[in-house]
Amino acid sequence: MKALLLDFGGVLVQTVKRPTWAAELAKDVHARLVNAGFDGLSAQEVELDLRAGVAADRCWKDAMSRPYAPEEMTHRRFWGDFVAADWPRAPRELVMAEATALCKLMGELRQDREVRPGITELLAACRTSGIVVGVVSNALSGAVHRDFMTAHGLEVAVQVYSDEVGVRKPNPEMIWIATRALGVDPAEAWYVGDNYDRDVVCGARAGVGATILMRSKSTDKVPYEVRQRPDAIVDDGFGLITLLEEA
Repeated sequence: MKALLLDFGGVLVQTVKRPTWAAELAKDVHARLVNAGFDGLSAQEVELDLRAGVAADRCWKDAMSRPYAPEEMTHRRFWGDFVAADWPRAPRELVMAEATALCKLMGELRQDREVRPGITELLAACRTSGIVVGVVSNALSGAVHRDFMTAHGLEVAVQVYSDEVGVRKPNPEMIWIATRALGVDPAEAWYVGDNYDRDVVCGARAGVGATILMRSKSTDKVPYEVRQRPDAIVDDGFGLITLLEEA
């Protein structure tokens, strides 16, 4: 095994939702609309549509775990179709124009993140063993993840985020982008994720050497049963270190 590819949320980090995120983001969006000369929507109405858009996006993501090669939601489509679908033309076009910045702000506001146990030690063990590490993750804003990695000193050789490359797991291209960048064959890499329908399926489709499931609070929240099964299951980064040592 030459490369270890890790999911971000649920593997590198664990998250806690911030209950005030929607109100905070709606207040920001409302201020942008007012500054642009549109006052036809209240902050409460913006928040209602924002929550509806996020709920619809969640259903869309579940559905996109079934196709072989799903594409990712664009920032403009999320804001234009999922949040502001019923807004007048001017405010809808405004949030679409600022969609990338708004997606980043939403990613920063929605969750608090902390590095999962054993991850710092895992990265150190990989450096010692000469195993290159990459991140392969679905994301509405990969920029948020990149900022977190930098802020916490988590150094990896490559980061692949779905909003930046235009495809999403379980599309095997997500993993292949990383293995091409690292110069390794997929069979020489392990992929570690925390979901069956996105991660385990993606690893199987990409033909990686092993697919590892790291349990998280979302692991058992499967939208539907899939046939693919992981080669191993671990609880955290320390469990993954043990697997690497055994291999």
